[in-house]
Amino acid sequence: MAELASLVQRLEVAVGRLESISGPEGSGDCAGGAVSVFVEAYDEIISGPVAQYVSLSQKIGGDVKTHADMMKHAFSSQRQLLATASSSQKPSDAVLVTLMQPVSKAIQQVQEFREQNRRSPQFTHLSAVSESVPALGWVAMAPKPGPHVKDMLEAAMFYTNRVLKDYKETDKTHLEWVKAYVSIWTELQNYIKQHHTTGLTWSKSGPVASASAAAPRAPAGGCAPPPPPGPPPPPMDLSGSSGGSGDDNRNALFASINLGADITSGLKHVSDKEKTHKNPALRSNAPVRTGPKPFASPPPRPAAFATPTPKQPPVFELEGKKWKVENQEGAQDLVISDTELKQVVYAYKCNKSCLQVKNKLNSITIDNCKKLGLVFDDVVGIVEIINCRDIKIQVMGKVPTISINKTDGCHVYLSKDSLSCEIVSAKSSEMNVLVPKGDGDFTELPVPEQFKTVWDGNKLVTTSTEISG
Repeated sequence: MAELASLVQRLEVAVGRLESISGPEGSGDCAGGAVSVFVEAYDEIISGPVAQYVSLSQKIGGDVKTHADMMKHAFSSQRQLLATASSSQKPSDAVLVTLMQPVSKAIQQVQEFREQNRRSPQFTHLSAVSESVPALGWVAMAPKPGPHVKDMLEAAMFYTNRVLKDYKETDKTHLEWVKAYVSIWTELQNYIKQHHTTGLTWSKSGPVASASAAAPRAPAGGCAPPPPPGPPPPPMDLSGSSGGSGDDNRNALFASINLGADITSGLKHVSDKEKTHKNPALRSNAPVRTGPKPFASPPPRPAAFATPTPKQPPVFELEGKKWKVENQEGAQDLVISDTELKQVVYAYKCNKSCLQVKNKLNSITIDNCKKLGLVFDDVVGIVEIINCRDIKIQVMGKVPTISINKTDGCHVYLSKDSLSCEIVSAKSSEMNVLVPKGDGDFTELPVPEQFKTVWDGNKLVTTSTEISG
């Protein structure tokens, strides 16, 4: 079934290329009707690793399949931009932004889908894709777009490794899915290095690209274009006025002009006694203007009220093998006692709360929480802290690994049985590990946040740095 889906994907790409060649005016590809070399190379990525990723996503199904359809659309949008660049000269920055909008919107759609489906059982897959899809923004990078794709791939590795770990013994399809997805960005790096080393390559000839190239092409046999707008309204007749006919007004105007210097003879003479700048006492009796003041600032607009984010109801339940603890606010008595070895705990958006997990279970994940305290007995897998602030963890038994990622402020209290625990941190600050002493007290040790890297002649050597005072 997967092979059939991959074949269909390849046929779709081939048909699209044939249509672009045979269509009117090349359908946005090179002016001569032929497809550019770098567009053909990009088509190989779409028909290769992208098609394989989409095929495996369809086999997995669910949210992964929906996400893959969005990614397929994103690559299609970028392919259209590359076709425009292959047949047109580089436009102004304003037009360039318009041309890149379809790719930008596709990236945003992929990321929003992940945020809207945080409770999905396939959330790890969605996160891997969402963290790395900004790599498609390489078209806006110069002069080194390749390293940007590499950085985005590294951002996804945290989640792809979790998929490999979770499905290593259960479903090989997910392992193939990870391999196919990673190969997309690996092939894209090679593609950029070969065809767009210093940035998106534009044609040296042909017309300058216009903003209309970003609009989706109308399908054959579609609806007719809308009729042209009607003629503009007739010009306003300025000859008439409320005071009389146009001829009378014109005659009066020319008569005044013909007076010459005598035009001021009808003005009233103002003596020095009547001038306010020479008689300050007259200013207090001056009439008050009732008309608008010159250069008066407009009245302040009423402030727009931001729509409050709806508060989600708290969740504390066992769903399958996952304990879900979500949206808890100020809850100090959260206790999970009836646990099994295959169960996991997932805490999300909990604030100023305390969670206690008894007995032994598989793993614990703390995501997007603030000022949360976690106390647990034994974990056979991993304890993960992601996107959190001010977290305190106390290990009562054993845990092999604690991962801290994108977190500010984390205190880890180890037990005597967990001193061999590995603590892996990335993009985090204010981390401290507290090791027990013999008298029941703890010794607090900071986790390094700053590192020094040097070249020793053969490889890079990285060591932590300590800054005093």
